[in-house]
Amino acid sequence: MSGSESSRGTVASRPPEPGHHSFSAIAFVENLSLKELAGAFPGARITPHELHRELESGADVFIYPFGAVVFRDASRAEREAEIARLRSAQPGLTTETVREDFTVREMPEARPGVVEGALVIDRLTAPRAGVVALVIGQSAAMEYYERIVEDLFARTRALVDRLQSRGDVPLRTRPLHRFIGEAIGTRSEVLSVLHLLDKPDATWEDPGMDRIHDELREEFDLTDRYHALQLKLSSVQEALELILGVARDRRLLLLEVAIVLLILFEVLVGLVGRR
Repeated sequence: MSGSESSRGTVASRPPEPGHHSFSAIAFVENLSLKELAGAFPGARITPHELHRELESGADVFIYPFGAVVFRDASRAEREAEIARLRSAQPGLTTETVREDFTVREMPEARPGVVEGALVIDRLTAPRAGVVALVIGQSAAMEYYERIVEDLFARTRALVDRLQSRGDVPLRTRPLHRFIGEAIGTRSEVLSVLHLLDKPDATWEDPGMDRIHDELREEFDLTDRYHALQLKLSSVQEALELILGVARDRRLLLLEVAIVLLILFEVLVGLVGRR
């Protein structure tokens, strides 16, 4: 699957200016098991929702179970080395599908806010960097899920258009069953993964961090995108259940017709036998 890139502020591959910090997020198709990755990232701090490793240069790498990796102030060589480490720890990892870059600028006594596509804050502490990385990783992961849901929506629309124009649906219900299972599985994964949109506990300890989190959620439009995903998935599921019901009714009708024809055939055979 081809990747896409979106950026805000400076491009992450360039050395950051003094007081400027670059964040670069990469989202993969697969979810990541942090426990299994722990051995491949020496010195990493692991929580149920995050693997954080500080590099020798002072840069950071954050790995999330929903398939996102976020770098802070890492050079291209450092990013490539950490991704290679990730691939060696998880063979078969596909190429990244989404890339997202973002800039944070430190300005003394600045009130946290997004200015010209970059977050401006008074200082970037380690906990604040973790919050920034989490939101950017969520945004990259959400873009991947948006693609999946859009594909499901388009495939469902094709079935609905057939029902509207021809008044029927395919007789084979097994593909529909698989499609419904895929839609339900996708919905469950989206809901289970993106529940992390809840505020991290650290935001309660730092009012500035709480504002940073709110500003970034608004900048990346996470809440509205999340609700849009839920609505589309619900629409897909309801439409597929309706289509499946129509397909079953059609099969039952054909079965009833077949039974009537068999009865008529038996009657005709009986009449011919009497003669």
